[in-house]
Amino acid sequence: MRRQGVSFRHAVELLREGLPLAAPGAASGESSPPTPVGRLPSPVSLEADDQALLDQVVDYYHQTLKQSPEALAYLAERGLVGDELIERFKLGYANRTLGLRLPEKTRKAGAEVRSRLTRIGLYRESGHEHFNGSLIVPVLDAGGSVTEVYGRKILDNLRAGTPKHLYLPGPHRGVWNLDGIAGSGGEVILTEALIDALTFWSHGYRNVTACYGVGGFTADHLAVLREHGVRRVLIAFDRDAAGDRGAAELAQRLMAEGFDCYRIEFPQDLDANAYALRVRPADAALGTLIRKAAWLGQGKAPPVTSAPRDGLAAALEAPPF
Repeated sequence: MRRQGVSFRHAVELLREGLPLAAPGAASGESSPPTPVGRLPSPVSLEADDQALLDQVVDYYHQTLKQSPEALAYLAERGLVGDELIERFKLGYANRTLGLRLPEKTRKAGAEVRSRLTRIGLYRESGHEHFNGSLIVPVLDAGGSVTEVYGRKILDNLRAGTPKHLYLPGPHRGVWNLDGIAGSGGEVILTEALIDALTFWSHGYRNVTACYGVGGFTADHLAVLREHGVRRVLIAFDRDAAGDRGAAELAQRLMAEGFDCYRIEFPQDLDANAYALRVRPADAALGTLIRKAAWLGQGKAPPVTSAPRDGLAAALEAPPF
């Protein structure tokens, strides 16, 4: 930091890349002007189009997460552990180092790339990364390109008014966990938030997706459910006033579209993630709530079939007698 006149975070990144921090032969404590700073490799191509630029930044956040003990600790605190979860959904962490790897903002190339990142929504007009300090959960299309980004601040000691939950600016696009919906067997668990959907998935319930908040069921969700022949939707919204109201409104909308609807009822004031952290074993407890889900339609309730992946596989492979 003294030799090159850089911040602590910048010095760490230089060390991580194996770049020298001090002039060779400089005596300890010797006063001298800062030595030239080694250039950190950029995670983005300046020639990339906007979609590729968005994908490249999300890839960078993904690699950053795997090198960030604080972000991995946050996932562990939420009960979201395992390389499979991190890799499949390309979870990431925005740790304020992206700007250190872009061309200097005083140069033409640096100004241009920051302008484009601002247009995409990854930078703000203030010059700061939009998702600073956030766990990153991207929403990917069938080809693996990013359509939406959710960010959740991993620290709670934030300045008053700082939002904990962030998305890209503009309308939400895409649906999370398309593979899980495609292989759902006609029944999908629908949560209020992506952290809750990750909770179900990590405990074996792979036929899960998420809204973008209590009122965040979109036309994209409806189209994907229809495309993959989903017939039953198990609404797993938070058990609070907003979640109850949102679940009731969504159920009416879905039933009008011809879907059978259930409500998974957590204990009062809990969501899927908070509930899973309180019970052991969580997969069995979640399974109990699924089997007890409240039927919201008329007439006889169709059977609920959601089961943990391993349990469902075992059931399918078991002999009939």
